[in-house]
Amino acid sequence: MTEKEKNRIRGSYGVNMPISGNYDKSLSARCENGVFVGKKSDRVCEFRGVPFAEPPVGELRWKAPRPVESSGVTMQAYYNGKSPIQTEWPTEQASYYRQGEDCLYLNIWKDFYDSTPNKPVMVFFHGGSYGWGGTADPMYDGKQFVSAHPDIILVTVGYRTGLMGFVDLSYFEGGEDYPDAPNLGILDQIEALRWIQRNIRAFGGDPENVTVFGESAGGGSVSLLPIIPRTKGLFRRVIAESGSVALTFSKEECREFSRRLKTVSGAVSVSQLKDLSEFDLKRINEKLNEYNNFPQRDGRLIPLNPYEPYTKGETADIDMLIGTNSEEMNYWIGEIGGIIPFRFSVPIKFENDLRRLSHSDKKLVNKFMSSQKGHSLWRMARFYDEMMFRLPAVEQARLHSKNGGRAYMYYWTVPSALPLRKACHAVELAYVFGNIEETIYTGKTANKLLSDTVMRMWTNFARTGDPSIESVKWERYSEPKRATMVIARRPHMENNIMHNRWRLLSPLLRHMINPSYATLDYNVPFVRKAVAGGLALTAGLAAAAIIAVKTLGKS
Repeated sequence: MTEKEKNRIRGSYGVNMPISGNYDKSLSARCENGVFVGKKSDRVCEFRGVPFAEPPVGELRWKAPRPVESSGVTMQAYYNGKSPIQTEWPTEQASYYRQGEDCLYLNIWKDFYDSTPNKPVMVFFHGGSYGWGGTADPMYDGKQFVSAHPDIILVTVGYRTGLMGFVDLSYFEGGEDYPDAPNLGILDQIEALRWIQRNIRAFGGDPENVTVFGESAGGGSVSLLPIIPRTKGLFRRVIAESGSVALTFSKEECREFSRRLKTVSGAVSVSQLKDLSEFDLKRINEKLNEYNNFPQRDGRLIPLNPYEPYTKGETADIDMLIGTNSEEMNYWIGEIGGIIPFRFSVPIKFENDLRRLSHSDKKLVNKFMSSQKGHSLWRMARFYDEMMFRLPAVEQARLHSKNGGRAYMYYWTVPSALPLRKACHAVELAYVFGNIEETIYTGKTANKLLSDTVMRMWTNFARTGDPSIESVKWERYSEPKRATMVIARRPHMENNIMHNRWRLLSPLLRHMINPSYATLDYNVPFVRKAVAGGLALTAGLAAAAIIAVKTLGKS
């Protein structure tokens, strides 16, 4: 990302102010917490920076979000709310926008001229490894999406990330008073959906036809929301892109972040943490952001086994569209600085993950590796494609369908133009939003015809629960056929895609293999062999490898 692009995002910051006197009522919406006045861009009216919860600051720091208070104030809705606290990162464009604790805001796009009542509502939760991202990212701008589909209301939601959104404070004195801290970002999303239920009619939306969708951490979020009882009635459909319930941590996996927070902050109590300024929190976060937690399987909000509600049919009232990309892991070639650090980092994680497997499980992994072609690096990358992304998504769809739910599955194969990336993680986002000029993942302007096709599929699903379009019938996913939409230059259906991989590796799903890397051991065979064999594992390369492995957790 160039400095010019960073400055474009930084320069877009503004503060919404109260309006006194006259305003254009055709651009306004009356909500429980005020009248919000948006801006018109061509035929689309956009409302930015609409608060959906009380600011989580002061005594509300690390507390569950509180509903907004009623208000009659008239406010501008011209500018995005602040991005959540995060480290600036080239592929996370919202990280260059103004950041702060006060980040619980959403954006809404609607067609200015289309007066169709009770429009389907699509609510997007961004990705970023639960430690990055925000509504200011131009990739998620809704203008093109709503221009192409004027009968849709689009909403994008900000939520707490990283240190502020996913931290286990039970290891600090006084932490027992903060039981929600490990999953605050998810609770923020739920509060946003509650606000939408109460207020979206003011924008022309139908609160009874809400689809939640997200990519990566956002895909994980919308996979978790249906298994949380308090979300019942808040949405009707789910689209999960490259994310599932597998993108979660155990309490043990979350402990290392808390330990490092104690060391970096010098605090031993939550009271001391609360005395830190926002500036202090930003500096601490920069040191910890690469060790982010994912949502915690705490047995309180999120079940210890997050597949179980799908098994029990508790999600059967939700329609689900879910899928992954064919070379998800290749995304991290760019994230960690190129093929050389990628070459060192993937084997280190792979050998750490193998250590916790039984002898019989290791045999399954070895069979999979032997069945793959090419260099061992790419075989390991394909293993993680399966274990962290595709197979958990397949399991989610399989259980949902088997136990009464309606499920559709896709497999994205359209490649990026960036070197070695292929059909990597996040490559579909420009297509989904119609922002084909956003080339940060695609490497070049995305194919408009395919983007139009994908948008029609996604919006048809939101309207009806069926993503079929006039030219392509999308069959439901169920056993034994396992019909899957292959999104290629010409999307088409296939049955039993790579089912041999499923049969071989599905027993490993119980291990919840995920991007947890905070306690990796670098004394593994790969490193020892590299040194003994005289490979160019210089101190610099070794350090690069360690940083690269840490960055693998960013999804």
